[in-house]
Amino acid sequence: MKTMMSVAWAQGSASGTTGSTILSFLPFVLIFVIFYFLLILPQQKRQKKLKAMLEALKKGDKVVTSSGIWGTITNLGKETVTVQIADNTKIKVQRDHISRVRVDEEE
Repeated sequence: MKTMMSVAWAQGSASGTTGSTILSFLPFVLIFVIFYFLLILPQQKRQKKLKAMLEALKKGDKVVTSSGIWGTITNLGKETVTVQIADNTKIKVQRDHISRVRVDEEE
């Protein structure tokens, strides 16, 4: 009789720990959700916006490279862009290194 009570006691306490185990993971799930909305989602939006900007580049666009060089696009390749930075000076940069397109008011 004593062993049957100890078995019943063990089964009853085991079912109670599964509920507390799920509750112990709840803070980690909440932290992940917060990180997703504060860090991951805005970064994905920025990457999509940058990719769309790089695909929409055309000749004559005034751009700024990631290194801070201002110039005008004179030729577009699949992976490279030729940027004129002075009257007789053209440089070829990787398309990914164009950080933004300038607006005319920025002169």
